[in-house]
Amino acid sequence: MEGAAGKKPTAVVKVGGDILLHSTERQGLAENISRLVETGWRVVVLHGGGPQVNRLQALHGLAPRKVGGRRITSPADLTVVKQALCGQVNVDLVSVLLAAGVKAFGCHGASAHLIQALKRPPRRVSGAGDSPVDFGEVGDVTGVNTPLLQGLLNLDLVPVIASLGVGRDGRVYNINADTTVAKVAAALRAELLILTTKIGGIYRDIDSPGSRIQTVTPTEARQLIDAGVIVDGMIPKVEEALALLDAGVGAIAIVNASEPAAFTDIAANRGQFGTRIIRD
Repeated sequence: MEGAAGKKPTAVVKVGGDILLHSTERQGLAENISRLVETGWRVVVLHGGGPQVNRLQALHGLAPRKVGGRRITSPADLTVVKQALCGQVNVDLVSVLLAAGVKAFGCHGASAHLIQALKRPPRRVSGAGDSPVDFGEVGDVTGVNTPLLQGLLNLDLVPVIASLGVGRDGRVYNINADTTVAKVAAALRAELLILTTKIGGIYRDIDSPGSRIQTVTPTEARQLIDAGVIVDGMIPKVEEALALLDAGVGAIAIVNASEPAAFTDIAANRGQFGTRIIRD
């Protein structure tokens, strides 16, 4: 498959740390990415690692702290985040991809200022009172080293990025993987952004597999949110996707990675898996 001007199309894949907890999902993800590369796609993977961070915090006697669903990161917590994301999740993800024949290149957002960030200023958070909350060693993404990513892709590598950010002064931050993958996809003007979730799509009735919505436009997505069909954690994912369409990303897919044919199916728009979010 080829994109504009005969160039290979680019897909950016967001992987949550929960996927690596289960062998079926690990193998499905690896097979999906392998097939995507084999069919002519350039692929960038960005991952989080919430469950792994929580487990390692417990081993160090640290308790996860969240306000309004957002993690507060102390200096001690940041050390654990680095260990979990770069020392465990990234290595494990790269190894399973290598075993599937993918030329995975493990790295993190602080590599050559790959993901640039600034410390998040204290801000008021819904449900946390009127006082601004200091999230500690948490950063907001300000830029992406696009030439570096393009260079790795030109070497036929698959960058596998742990979601850390770094300031100009070299200070490392914990950053949100969902927000970061959006920035990466927009910077690369990717033809496809794949968000892996266990739910694997948008459903009119979450208890009815046959109610999966194959394709949705921004207008339809807003109607589904207003109607209470898209709810809870799926709302911010969909809203982020809508903003990405305006930023030049071709399409966004919400899909379960455990089925090995899901990514190529969604890339070819066959409609058997997941939900594609496309322009009106």
